[in-house]
Amino acid sequence: MAKSAKPKLQREPMSRVDTAWLRMERPTNLMMITGVMMFETPMDIKTLRRVIQQKFLAYPRFRQKAVDAPTGAFWQDDADFDLEWHVRLTALPGRAGKRELERFTSQMASTPLDQTKPLWQFHLVEKFGGGSALITRIHHCYADGIALVQVMLSLTDVVEDPRKKADLAKRWLKEDHAPVAKRVGVIDRYVKMGGMVLEKGMDIYRDPTLAAVLANEGMEIAREVGQALALTDDPPTILKGRLGVSKRVAWAEPMDLAEVKSVSRALRCTVNDILMASASGALRSYMLERGEVLDGITIRATVPVNLRPLEHAKQLGNHFGLVFLELPVGEDNPMRRLERISGCMRVLRKSRQAVATFGALAALGMAPPALQSIALEMFSRKASTVATNVPGPQMPLFMGGSKVTDMMFWVPQNGSIGLGISILSYNGKVHFGLIADAKLMPDPDSVIRRFRPEFEKMLYLALMGRWQGEFTPEDAEALMVEPS
Repeated sequence: MAKSAKPKLQREPMSRVDTAWLRMERPTNLMMITGVMMFETPMDIKTLRRVIQQKFLAYPRFRQKAVDAPTGAFWQDDADFDLEWHVRLTALPGRAGKRELERFTSQMASTPLDQTKPLWQFHLVEKFGGGSALITRIHHCYADGIALVQVMLSLTDVVEDPRKKADLAKRWLKEDHAPVAKRVGVIDRYVKMGGMVLEKGMDIYRDPTLAAVLANEGMEIAREVGQALALTDDPPTILKGRLGVSKRVAWAEPMDLAEVKSVSRALRCTVNDILMASASGALRSYMLERGEVLDGITIRATVPVNLRPLEHAKQLGNHFGLVFLELPVGEDNPMRRLERISGCMRVLRKSRQAVATFGALAALGMAPPALQSIALEMFSRKASTVATNVPGPQMPLFMGGSKVTDMMFWVPQNGSIGLGISILSYNGKVHFGLIADAKLMPDPDSVIRRFRPEFEKMLYLALMGRWQGEFTPEDAEALMVEPS
């Protein structure tokens, strides 16, 4: 009797941008996206594994390993795939409260994934707050944050009984009106140009006029990448320094989204402007307490910008660019901080910086390792933090019959950046989280607890504006003068 043939393992090339994220991995900055979900009622490991088997593994990519080779990176089916290895049960020590969950999540965010297996794991925490918690770790080379949030949401239902069908995707996606589709047509052109510009990257860095010459030839990407390379390095502060291998994560109590929207309307800016101004104020307060002199100091955050329609995010892969947002931590007036952040965001929204950096990342994925390291270090020296804001669904979700009460995620930092700010909205709440290199910031809770007070400053000023008519930064300045 003839032996049955073994199934042929699938193998396919990895995209240039995904390759870039695979190769960015460093012991001091692991390229994992880490997330936490908290459930109102307990979930058992069998239920979770069934959900992962049926929904997560519906994406064939998650059965594949990421293999890097001299001829290029590729995806390879894992012949020894073991679901139990990827979906694990754990328990927290002591009181098993928020602090213990933050510590365990920090440990997971500091632990590399096994490169010989598909680069993802789920850790189910048995007992947490009367229910359970789920920690997710997925390597950035599989997809960007927007896509992975989509993947995680595809594991959930909008009704408690999973047998009742409800289309979460359509209910959520119809809320997204970002005009990203118009940009998609030009991305391929920018990817091709990225290689040429990156080859001249060091020359542009030393001589920004070269970027202008290339721009005159119609190469808009050259101008944008050239401007990014010509940015001065971020100032030396306690947020910059030699990194270690341990991370610390923390998250704040959620805020009411409707309240944030009301303040944004009153102050004539976006919700994102309000949240980033709150984060900037929290960092300022933390830095001052630790003796930093901040007069006139501005730091930058690299902000991912989605470059595809949200409904296409489930196709996985990385489809985002980066922009450099200025955070005026040296400004003591909260209204002026908000004004400056809002103005910077308006300029960035009109620029092509995001698609330009996407093209550079694509070129970086095919560049020699030495050039990769140089380019990565050049870009990372120009920022002190990564800041991500992801809009989630505004209705309660369920996984395996358990209601999701809260969720948070943290994207990795690259190069020498040691701090990450994450903002996620879900079910009428805004969730704010922080991940930090333990050497630079061993106590991220000290920043987290300042986030709400900084928001309340703007809330107060918005209320004052309603009572007194138009409210200006000068009004805020007058309020801040201490009595003699």
